Amino acid sequence: MKEDDRFFANAPYVCVKALEKGVNVIGVTRGEVTKIHHTEKLDRNEVIIAQFTEHTSAIKIRGKAEIYTHFGVIQSGEAEESVTLIGRNEHGTEKN
Repeated sequence: MKEDDRFFANAPYVCVKALEKGVNVIGVTRGEVTKIHHTEKLDRNEVIIAQFTEHTSAIKIRGKAEIYTHFGVIQSGEAEESVTLIGRNEHGTEKN
């Protein structure tokens, strides 16, 4: 196993539970230019577990959802609002 693989095996997970139909979970890349690299659409009460990796530096949630993290539970707002969770930088330390 490569050293990077060991780090990301222990990287933070988040669990997203949709509180309405059509919640979008969007994975955003790291680097000089951030890009959307993965999207999922959840129906009400569906759950997805996502992980920050060498490619994913942020996860954007659009719609009403509960986001469970090791920091606690965050609830995203109305359908037109969103919450972005802060990930870790390339050194494995918290981003501010």
